[in-house]
Amino acid sequence: MILGKKVAVVMPAYFAEKTVEKTVAAIPREIVDFIILVDDCSKDNTLEKAKSLGIQAYRNETNKNYGGNVKNCLQYGLDAGADIVIQLHPDFQYPPQIVAPMAAILATGHYDFCLGSRLGGRKDTRESMPFWRLLPNRFLTKVMDVCLATKHIEYHTGFRGYTRELLEAVPFHDLSNHFIFDNEMFIAALERGFRPSEVSCPTVYEEDSSSISFQKAMRYGSECVKISLAHLMWRLKNKEAAPVKASA
Repeated sequence: MILGKKVAVVMPAYFAEKTVEKTVAAIPREIVDFIILVDDCSKDNTLEKAKSLGIQAYRNETNKNYGGNVKNCLQYGLDAGADIVIQLHPDFQYPPQIVAPMAAILATGHYDFCLGSRLGGRKDTRESMPFWRLLPNRFLTKVMDVCLATKHIEYHTGFRGYTRELLEAVPFHDLSNHFIFDNEMFIAALERGFRPSEVSCPTVYEEDSSSISFQKAMRYGSECVKISLAHLMWRLKNKEAAPVKASA
């Protein structure tokens, strides 16, 4: 708990048997009330390993794809009674210790969702990202900055945090089951007047870290442009009536 708010860390897992233990070990238990993992039909021992760590662990009956699994994670976080839900991949690519500042930002009431951005701060963090991922990330981020009328270091991180108020207001179960889910969620929150923030986090790309294939990355990139342009059109059409969330 932080500032009187209950915190859940939810982990969408797929073949995370080798990394889930060190991920869970690094989560700051002094502020986190619930740790929840949802396994998306991995063919390894992810579920059994997670259960052995004493955390809440579930398995989807069928493979839901990335977005579908994140939806289940977020719902489990709400069902547990969390006021803040932090989405953390269990592959140890993102440092779990950053859960603390992310939760603190959301607990203040000044912001409603938060991105863990990999490309700010330390130079070695940027250099650790493969070039074929870094260049499109930079390009898509610039496009999205313009279309969304926001300013972020990046939009393509899987490390995100949400307030309960946002999750109850955004119909996230209606969004995509694929990798574009996270940015559909971002745009849906913007359109309802919720306020974004971000923290910088170092990133580690190890052999056991999950990675999107080149083909899926190309599809993701084109979908980012598509939904960003759609939001730009929505914003221009509704600029007089766009919702603005009152300050806390």
